[in-house]
Amino acid sequence: MPTPQELLELLRRVKYPGFNRDIVSFGMVRDIQLGSRSVTVELSTTSENAEALEAIRREIAALVHDATDLAVEIVVETTRPAAPPRPASRPKPPIPGVGAIVAIASGKGGVGKSTVATNVACALATKGLRTGLLDADAYGPSVSAMLGVGGDQPLREGRRIIPVERYGVRAISMGMFLGERSPVIWRGPMVTKLITEFFRNVVWGELDYLILDLPPGTGDAQLAVAQQVPLAGGVVVTTPQDVALLDVRRGITMFEQLQAPVLGVIENMSYHLCGGCGARAEIFGHGGGEKMARQFGVPFLGEIPLVRAIRAAGDAGTPIVVSDPAHPQSRVFAEIAGAVDAQVCERAAGIVTH
Repeated sequence: MPTPQELLELLRRVKYPGFNRDIVSFGMVRDIQLGSRSVTVELSTTSENAEALEAIRREIAALVHDATDLAVEIVVETTRPAAPPRPASRPKPPIPGVGAIVAIASGKGGVGKSTVATNVACALATKGLRTGLLDADAYGPSVSAMLGVGGDQPLREGRRIIPVERYGVRAISMGMFLGERSPVIWRGPMVTKLITEFFRNVVWGELDYLILDLPPGTGDAQLAVAQQVPLAGGVVVTTPQDVALLDVRRGITMFEQLQAPVLGVIENMSYHLCGGCGARAEIFGHGGGEKMARQFGVPFLGEIPLVRAIRAAGDAGTPIVVSDPAHPQSRVFAEIAGAVDAQVCERAAGIVTH
C-alpha cells in the first residue's frame, strides 16, 4: 500500500493542460485519502475550465489506478476568486501588442531595485520571452547605464520612438535622452507626461512582458502607471534591515490600491559573500523579506546576496545574467524570473495559489 506522500509525488507527473507545471506545484492537490480498496484525491481550483478539469481527472484516475490497482475517486472543489473592487473609472486600455505588464517597486531608494528589474528582464529574454523594460524613474534613471546603452539615442519612426534593444530586451529610459550631467528638474505633471509618452508613443512591438522599473516610494510615477495601464502584477524589492522592511508594507499596500496582485517580495543584499574565502556575513540582518511576505500572504520570490560580481556587471553595462550566465547569482535571477512568469501564467489561467 503506497503512502499519501508517495501518491503526491506520483501526481507530479500530471501537468495542467497547456502548461509545463504539474498540478501539485500549482497547489491544486488539497488532500489524499487512502482506504482499504480505494484512493480519494481532493482537488481545489479557481478555474472553471470544464474541459481542462476533465482531462486532469482522467489522467489522475489512470495513473493512480495503474500504480496501485485501487479504485480512484476524484473530488474537485471549484472556488471563485473574490471579486475585485469596482473600479472608480473606465477600464485602462492595454498597450497594443504588449502582454503582461509587471511593475517592480520599492518603498525606499537604495535597495537595488533597478539591478533586480534589469536582471529579471534579461533573464526573461534568455527564456525566449519577448521582453521590454521601461525605466519610469525620470529623476534617477539607471536602466540605460545598466544595459550599456546610455549613449544610444533612440531612433524615431515619424513621431514615434523606437526602443533601444540590447541583450534581447527592448528598453526605454530618460537616461537615453540626457547627458551625464543633465539633471531632470520637473514638476509632477511633466513626469506623468513622460510616462504617458513611454507607454503610448514607443513602438514596443509584440511583447510577452513589459517590465516597469518604478522609482522608489509612492508618488507621481506610480499614480501615472495606475491611471494608464492594466498591471498583471507587482514585485516589491527590499533589503533585510528594519527601516527597509517598514516600507515593504507601503509597497504592498500601494499595489493593492492599484488593484494589481502582488506577485511577490524579493530580499536583495540578503547577506554578503566574501569573494576570497566565501564566508557569509549578514550585514543588514537576514530573513526579514521572507517574514514580511508570509505576514501579508504573498509569495517570497527569493534572496539575492551582496556580491561584487552583480555590482560590477551592472556598472559595466552587462547584467550578470548576460555576462556570466553560469554564475550562482545568475541562476537566482533566472529562478526569480521563472517564478514571476509562473505567477502571471497561473493568474491568467485562473489558478491562484496565493
